[in-house]
Amino acid sequence: MSLAGKTVVVSGVGPGLGHRVAAAVVREGGDAVLGARTAAQLAGSAARIDPGGRHTAHLATDITDEAQCGALAALALERFGRLDAVVHVAALDRHFGGVEDADLDAWRAVLDVNLLGTLRMTRACLPGLKERGGSVVIIGTQSSVSAPSRVRQAAYAASKGALTSAMYSMAREFGPHRIRVNTVLPGWMWGPPVQAYVRSTALAGGTSEAEVLSGLTERMALPEPATDGDVAEAAVFLASDRARAITGQSLLVNAGEVMR
Repeated sequence: MSLAGKTVVVSGVGPGLGHRVAAAVVREGGDAVLGARTAAQLAGSAARIDPGGRHTAHLATDITDEAQCGALAALALERFGRLDAVVHVAALDRHFGGVEDADLDAWRAVLDVNLLGTLRMTRACLPGLKERGGSVVIIGTQSSVSAPSRVRQAAYAASKGALTSAMYSMAREFGPHRIRVNTVLPGWMWGPPVQAYVRSTALAGGTSEAEVLSGLTERMALPEPATDGDVAEAAVFLASDRARAITGQSLLVNAGEVMR
């Protein structure tokens, strides 16, 4: 068990990737501290992962609020006595469009969550991480390094690209404390959001879901997209001591759609 005895904060725990990350933490012997804006979603996720409640704790958390970030980090220390890693899943990804027609107020909202919110949550976790060293894992996006042709999300890509740049600085800054900082870059990730996209696109276009999915996978080296479970496994690896010498790196989990 790669996370035995360790405590991991997971932000943005919803029905997809965040839940998968938290479940993988507990499966690997760790304690998971779940944060997201919706308390009912958190309670349900924790109950499914850990029915007895021994290895999970949760708190409604909006990462645009510094005090709430601090409260989530404090919960990890109060409940489990340590904080070894934070996995940043929380993100605002519902704003679509490019630059020419951009609503810059909407861009500010995206940046406040995806860039500044992640930095707030990281900063809140630093006192605990500094006690023993640990890991910061950022969930980024393939679109920050290769613009997709099907869906335009310039604000989302820019916010995640800025996080990747910040990752390099944080890896240098936190390295002397034995804190590693890495990013996972998913491409099309088979889970609730992409499943909904496939359904709605098929319905709007009068075609089959299989045909829409085939269009998404045609550029991939592997015959099917990565799942949210695959991305969670990469995040848990980077959070664990198995990645003890890896920092300042970005790992694409995308079935080979983009190779670097």
